[in-house]
Formats: sequence, C-alpha cells, structure tokens
Amino acid sequence: MGSVRYDAIVVGLGAMGAAALAALATRGARAIGFERFTPPHRFGSSQGGTRIIREAYFEDPRYVPLVQRAYERWAALEAASGARILVPTGGLTIGPPDGRLVTGALTSARQHGLAHDLLAGSEVARRWPSVLIPVDRVAVHEPRAGVLLAARAIQVFVERARAGGAEVRTGAPIDGWEADDGGVVVRLGGEVIAARRLVLAAGSWMPSLAAALAPHLRVERNVVHWFRPPSPAPPPDLPVLVIEDRADHLLYAVPSMRALGDDLEDGVKFARHHSGDLAATADAVERTTSPADTAAIAGDVARYLPALDPTPVRSSVCCYTNSPDGHFVIDRHPAHAAVILASPCSGHGFKFAPVLGEALADLVLDATPAIDLAPFSLARLGERPLGPD
Repeated sequence: MGSVRYDAIVVGLGAMGAAALAALATRGARAIGFERFTPPHRFGSSQGGTRIIREAYFEDPRYVPLVQRAYERWAALEAASGARILVPTGGLTIGPPDGRLVTGALTSARQHGLAHDLLAGSEVARRWPSVLIPVDRVAVHEPRAGVLLAARAIQVFVERARAGGAEVRTGAPIDGWEADDGGVVVRLGGEVIAARRLVLAAGSWMPSLAAALAPHLRVERNVVHWFRPPSPAPPPDLPVLVIEDRADHLLYAVPSMRALGDDLEDGVKFARHHSGDLAATADAVERTTSPADTAAIAGDVARYLPALDPTPVRSSVCCYTNSPDGHFVIDRHPAHAAVILASPCSGHGFKFAPVLGEALADLVLDATPAIDLAPFSLARLGERPLGPD
C-alpha cells in the first residue's frame, strides 16, 4: 500500500461525508476529504439551503431516538460554531387518517411519548390559514419539527474539519480505490494516497465506487421549486409540511428562511418527495428543469397552499439515492473491512448527519458506535438487486 499518511480518507463531502470528516478531525485523526465539486453545491443529495427535521417519524419508530440525538448534536454544533442551523417552526404531517404518513407518525409519537396533536382540517385552517387540506384528511402536529439550514451546516462541518487539522480537496473526483490487509489507497490524477480506512459517502456517485452496493441503488431525479406569496401579502406563517396526497404521491413544504440571511433561498420550498424519475447514474440525471416540471407541481400548490403565486421563482434538481426498503446503508464493505459505506440515504438522511458522522468516525477508529447500526446493514438487503419498479 505504500506509505500510510492518513487514518482516514473520506470521499464525498455532502452532509454525511462532511460530518464524518469533522468528527474525525475533532478526535485528532489524520484525515483527508475529497469532493468532486465545491461544497455546498447543487449536484448531489445535500444540495440547497434547507431541509426538514421532524421527530414523529412516519418511516419507522426506530428512527426517533436517532432524531432526538440529532437535535442534541445540531444544538452542540450551533453552540460550538456560533452559526444558526436549526430553526423551530413546528410541523404538520397531513394525509388520510388511515394513510401511511399519519398512521406512521402517530405510531412513532405514541410509542416514544412525543408531544403531538391530531387535528382535523378545520383546526388546521384556523391555526394556519395559508394551509388548505381536503375535508377527508387530518394532520399530526408536532411542535419540535423545524428547518435545518443545510448549506450552512455543510459549511460548518467543513470548517470544523479544517480547524481540526483535516485536509479538504475540492474539485477532486477520484479515479478509484483499492484495499487489502494493509489499508486502502485512493487514486486521482496520477496521485496515490494511502490510509488505514476509507469512507465512501458519495451519494448518487456510489454505484461507480462500490460495486457491492451498486445492485441495490436507485438514482432518482427530483425537482424542487420555490414560490412567493402574491404581492403585497407577507410570507405565509408556515410550519414544515409533509403530505400524503395519494399513496404514491408524497409532497413536502418548507417555509422561507430568507429573513435569516441573504445566503438562504427566497420563497416557500415545495416539491414532490420521490418522483419515480430514475436515472442510471448521477451523471445521467437531467439537471435542467422544464415547463413540464413546473406543470407537474402546479395542481399540488393550488390544492394545499393556494395563497402562493403558482409560478415558481426558481426550480432546481436534487438527486435521491434510494435503497430497496427506503432505509440507509451504513456498514463496512462486505469484502474490505477497511472500507466503510455511507449511502444510500433514500431522500431523508440529512437531519441525521451529525449522528451518522459520529458513527462513521467510530467505525474508522474501531470504536463501538453510540447508536445501533444493525438496521442499516448491507446484509439485510440480501443478494437480490433492486427491481425495475
């Protein structure tokens, strides 16, 4: 393997990779991170200024303790950096009373004793006049939900990594890696860099970097839009929204955070969660938005947030990297114990970044993670690759 200069190499400096690099650096590890673009950027799953954090987790009650730990770690990051990252807004999970979002959120809330209310549509309209939901729908209100300032968070992670002594190289796509009993090497531009451990956190670029994971990955194009309220009305006082319009048609909305800084996007963020628009690789994703993308969301805007101007002020493309069951993969490579896999996150991973970053650092340093990673094992997916649906 040659001369080993580093304890760890981290490939990909989105939310997970940047958090892992920061955690390694603060523990005194010799670490280097590589990012093919300049973080934060618009090409990966961590792109954009905001993300939702919510506690009554409809996906699975097992995530609730991780979310609660994430709240603690985000607060600690704010205190250490002086940057505001988490903005409490409250949140509504909206859908049919027997739909998977509402029943899932209620299961998590009740199982973990979370503060919440189950509201009829009329009560939602009274408390949040800008939100309109069909009469046959209900909403689970959770007061602890809010907005993460995502781009800021990544910048803080990278700054903390550098302050702790980590090297950061941007504009540096790697050509490949190799591993044996002596460690790992990463190759890029004719340079060979050796380390004890390698963390692959490259999101939608993982299929080309981890053949063992590639059969289980599905890269998905999702379009995000920002809408302004009609002038001269003030911005609507919104909580974050997660909506089950139909079983196969999920939506989300994030209130404008522009008042907190010019670095934040203007307008209410509104988008479909899981479009089903698949691409073979991240590089094959169509990055230009079209009139068809705008038309596809117009009816949803009118139905749930009718006060918004239906013409978006901006639209952008975001990539999801999905597993077959929608849960994360955080595990050692099945053939190389020195290589740690940190993707896919299936479109809902950002909120967990400081917790998973610490867990990845634990794996690098051969420590026992503070959280149970068994639900995120690669082995659970078995040998069967993801089907074409």
